[in-house]
This record gives sequence, C-alpha cells and structure tokens, in this order.
Amino acid sequence: MEKVRIDDRINELNRVSKGKSAVEIAELAIESYRGRIALASSLGAEDQVLTHILAGIDPGVRIFTLDTGRMFKESYELLEKTNRLYGISIEIFFPDFIQVEEMVNEKGINLFYESIENRKLCCGIRKVEPLKRAFQGLDAWICGLRREQSPTRTAVGAVEWDEGNQLVKFNPLAEWTEKQLWDYIKKNNVPYHALHDKGFPSIGCQPCTRAVKPGEDLRAGRWWWEEPEKKECGLHNRPASG
Repeated sequence: MEKVRIDDRINELNRVSKGKSAVEIAELAIESYRGRIALASSLGAEDQVLTHILAGIDPGVRIFTLDTGRMFKESYELLEKTNRLYGISIEIFFPDFIQVEEMVNEKGINLFYESIENRKLCCGIRKVEPLKRAFQGLDAWICGLRREQSPTRTAVGAVEWDEGNQLVKFNPLAEWTEKQLWDYIKKNNVPYHALHDKGFPSIGCQPCTRAVKPGEDLRAGRWWWEEPEKKECGLHNRPASG
C-alpha cells in the first residue's frame, strides 16, 4: 500500500509539472515540501542555474554541497562567489575522515584508477555517505539532472522517486538542452565554474575529471577510463530499464 501511495504521489506531481517551466517546477517543489527539501549542488552549471532560481523564489531554501577532499580550487572560488552574490550560505558536508584514512591506507591515494569496484568505494565514502547525512530530516530534494547529459540519464523525469534515499526527487531542468542552459546563464549573469570555459562541461573531483574533446559526450571527462553506461558515482543510480 505504501508503494502505491508513493507512485500516486509521483504521478500527481508529474501531472502538475507537465508543460511547466523550470521555475514553476522549482516553485512546486518548494510549496509541496517547504522546510523538508534541499538542493544538492555540485556547483556545476545546472546547479548554479537552480541556485539562481531558488534564490529568486525563496533565499531561505536549504542548499548544500559535498566537499570530497579532492576538489578543484576553482570549485571553492565559485562557492564563495555564489554565497556572496545571492546572500546565502551553502552548507558543506565532508566525508568521514576515519573511513577516508582506512581506504587510502589500505588501497592507495588514487585507488579509483585500479578498478570500478575501487572507484565506487571511493565515491561511496567521499560522496554517498555524506549525502545520506545531508538528507537526514528531508522528504525531497532538488537536482540538476538533464536527459541530454549522458546515456545513463535519458529517462530522467521532472519528478521521480529516489528509491536509494527514500526521497522524492525533483529535476526541474530535465528537458533542458545544453543551449538552453547556457543561454539562461548568460542572460541572467549566473556565476559558473571557471573550468567550463576550459573544456570541462562536467566537473567533479580533480583526479577523476578531465576536459572533453570536440564531439565527445558531455560527461566523457568524468571517469574517462570506464565504459559510459557505468559512469555514475552512486548519487544518481537509476534502475535498469527493459
């Protein structure tokens, strides 16, 4: 019965979201889960757009980011700039230092290059575990996923049930194209990551991110040594489709 109620709720939210703009979907998310929702920001272009949108709707909406300990210096610079511009304070969650120490001492500082299992272990400790702590007390979250981003995200909906975290998940930019994204950024002077101008469309941890070549997939620079269908860190794993 509980699963039926969840499905009904998601279906209703998607029905209401149909044909709505990203701003309207964000407004729906806040109105539906006020005080129990947050934006999880990677400081990427999509999340910067969502930060701009949310600041215009309600500057008090909670926004948090994860500091894995392996970030680019430009990420920290953007974090400070964003806080100042919008008069907000983005919360920062760090991985558990004991788990990081044990992992690194056992498997090496750059273990993620050795195997998919090692990379998922690193992502799990540095990203997934802090995210679960950040989600405590929430019923929903807002995310910058777009269908166009990668082969693993082509089925992204405006509203989904996040089974792994047991939360409602809003993707206001799901239908946006890359052109729509950057047109919005330029029109609204949204601050964005300096590495986007250096061939980095998707930015994560420094050792696991590189610039992409012309014609490559937008997320080709993330974990570039792995097959495209395996390239998720665990924050956005999706059930396989038949």
